[in-house]
Amino acid sequence: MRALLPDLAPWRACRDFRRLWVSGLISNFGSFLTFVALPVQMKELTGSAAAVGAIGAVELVPLIVFGLYGGALADALDKRRLIVWSEVGQGVLSAVLLVDALLPRPAVWPLYVVAALSSALGAVQRPALDSLWPRIVAHEHLPAATALNSLRWTAGGVAGPALAGVIVAYAGLAPAYAADLATFVVSVALVVRIAAQPASHEAAKPSLRAIAEGARYAWSRKELLGTYVVDLAAMFLAMPLAVLPFLADELDARWSLGLMYATLPLGSLLVSLTSGWTSRVHRHGRMVVLAALLWGLAVAAAGVVGDVWLVLLLLTVAGGCDMVSGIFRGAMWNQTIPDALRGRLAGIELLSYSVGPQLGQVRSGGVAAWWSVRASVWSGGLLCAGAVALLAVCLPGLTRYDARTNEHAVRLREERAAATV
Repeated sequence: MRALLPDLAPWRACRDFRRLWVSGLISNFGSFLTFVALPVQMKELTGSAAAVGAIGAVELVPLIVFGLYGGALADALDKRRLIVWSEVGQGVLSAVLLVDALLPRPAVWPLYVVAALSSALGAVQRPALDSLWPRIVAHEHLPAATALNSLRWTAGGVAGPALAGVIVAYAGLAPAYAADLATFVVSVALVVRIAAQPASHEAAKPSLRAIAEGARYAWSRKELLGTYVVDLAAMFLAMPLAVLPFLADELDARWSLGLMYATLPLGSLLVSLTSGWTSRVHRHGRMVVLAALLWGLAVAAAGVVGDVWLVLLLLTVAGGCDMVSGIFRGAMWNQTIPDALRGRLAGIELLSYSVGPQLGQVRSGGVAAWWSVRASVWSGGLLCAGAVALLAVCLPGLTRYDARTNEHAVRLREERAAATV
């Protein structure tokens, strides 16, 4: 059992990692309050499903634009300062939502504006976060740190929406926004105590040329490219969230819808809680491919079986496979990317794991409308498995990757060792 439990070495060895981890956990819970409250308020104000769906549309463009530019900023500026000010900005947006909710007649347009700006700030902050903690954690502890960060996200993914639903249902929208604002205050108080993280001497100024430089580097690293396209294929082809309400109806189990939504983060949480074994795996690329294949097959099976409990089990398995893939993708990224490029590559990573699920909702909903709900689920899963297998053949560098011998991993490990002498 001890071998399965998460490796706490990064937590014990690095005070700044502990502060960053706790700060992220707190703000993550707060963000889920707004994640639930915002569409609920939009529904109450408009009564339109299209108006609620438009929230995702206004978030997509800022995510793409500022994800790439945020990566360039993360390389060129002090990462701690960038995180602090983006966190402050998110708190201001929560205050705007709170004021709007307290008005006698709340307006609709601030909800869209806040959604777009929040997406932009999140896209700016995430590359800075993703490129900061590999600096402060020892190189050999990076896989364990990736697993611990995944545990933080999945814990919020399971408990956050449930808590948010209770607060919104029984206390109302304004208390939910107020609680979110309070979490940002606490988070900022923790992050400002982290040591400054200035840009490296080799960092380029934020510009289109700098962004293009990061893209060229990613393209030159076929094993990294493989992690991006495998995740995009898995999320675009096999993400079933959009059709879960209809799947619950087809199974005559409307009561199971909440459980269906909880299965993917639950599977991820179970893997995070038993992630100790991941620190002893070195062939990360093979694990990314295997986990993505199993994700697709589990989703396909969930679209075929007729028993709701089997569906819930298979979706939980799929969520666990997605987390395994995420842990090893993160380990490959953080153990091989040079510090001067880490922010820009983190921006590309943000797009690879954020845009895919959003486009996947469009695909699954469209196929369900054209064909059927069950066919949308099982066909997407099978297409995912086939696409991942084909990508593994076309990008052999991904499956050959070994953290012990990869030239980029060895070089970065030696640089980190020399810096500590």
